[in-house]
Amino acid sequence: MIRILYVWELPVRLTHWINAVSVVVLSVTGIYIGHPFVGAHTTSAYIMGWMRFIHFVFAYLFAFSVLARMIWFFLGNEWSSWRMFMPLVTRKGQKNGLEFFRYYTFTGSRIPYEIGHNALATLAYAGVFTLFVVQIISGFALYGQYAPGGLYDSLFGWVWLLIDSQSLRLVHHLVMWLLAGFVINHIYSAWLMDMKEMNGTMSSIFGGYKYIDRGEL
Repeated sequence: MIRILYVWELPVRLTHWINAVSVVVLSVTGIYIGHPFVGAHTTSAYIMGWMRFIHFVFAYLFAFSVLARMIWFFLGNEWSSWRMFMPLVTRKGQKNGLEFFRYYTFTGSRIPYEIGHNALATLAYAGVFTLFVVQIISGFALYGQYAPGGLYDSLFGWVWLLIDSQSLRLVHHLVMWLLAGFVINHIYSAWLMDMKEMNGTMSSIFGGYKYIDRGEL
């Protein structure tokens, strides 16, 4: 008997796609800002200005989306709760994480059935949200340099007590590539589990529903 479960609520799905689009747009515009790869014949083209404008708009959108998802850690259902992101505090979570690690590294063939994220995936997502926060803080700290004494310089000026400007730019740049690597792995893993479990993993991030075989639970 197949059971249809509403796993991913609307705020989870919205923030997922806003974050995904934002990461792509911010990466492309950020690369251009750091190393312009399209030239302009006249100043009226304003290419760098548009790239910076788009980068800043999506930076705000990304920051609000990440904040909204963090709030939903405390308001959402059991599959979007902050508890899901701490799997290793339980013996079951440790066992499931090890089995998924062996499966992903082709050293094991059996995996436990999970309705939401598996134990290994939640660890990765916890790391990704940490990188999100690093990008937001570093980005707004760098932005604050253009208006010393302004709002963002006041809010994020403490960063300069920990690191210099050029090193922070390097961190901001390197985290972008770490997120790019995660996106590639995320798509591969989601597709793999969709074929393995055949429960609507890929479609669930659009509609929210998964199709659960009670026997597999």
